[in-house]
Amino acid sequence: MDPTSLIDEVIAREGGYSNHPADKGGPTRWGVTELVARSHGYRGDMKAFPREEAVAIYRRLYWLRPAFDRVATYAPALAAELFDTGVNMGPPIAAGFLQRALNALNRGASDFPDIAVDRQIGDRTIAALKTFIATRGEAGEEVMLKAVEALQGERYLSLAESRPANEAFLYGWLANRLG
Repeated sequence: MDPTSLIDEVIAREGGYSNHPADKGGPTRWGVTELVARSHGYRGDMKAFPREEAVAIYRRLYWLRPAFDRVATYAPALAAELFDTGVNMGPPIAAGFLQRALNALNRGASDFPDIAVDRQIGDRTIAALKTFIATRGEAGEEVMLKAVEALQGERYLSLAESRPANEAFLYGWLANRLG
């Protein structure tokens, strides 16, 4: 699965330059924060951050590094959701959602052993996912997607409850990031 269309969708949703006062990420362009852009060598004004650099960062940091490309081999819709969640919450959180859902859906470890929720997708997580999909069939990916989205929605609510400034974003998160 080529993530180009996923990256294009994220960039379209995130829009151009933003510096919302309630956003702890500070100045962003194309959804890439200034901190991330700087850590990858960009030194210019964030208002001029090139789209091509954002695409390269998304591909490298939010698709390949967290191994969502490996998830796509068995569950492309799930991989797309993990990518989007990773962009919004960080890839380790998205990976942790997958691991938690796999453990909760393995029928008491009868389908496959529980895996560590280490928030990194490695061989054991991929083996568990492969077994889950093989056991549950096509519907399995849909159920796994629902489980991951449920965890994501709960986290959005928790973020808004724990920091009232996040309430400015809750509606958009729920409207644009789930489903």
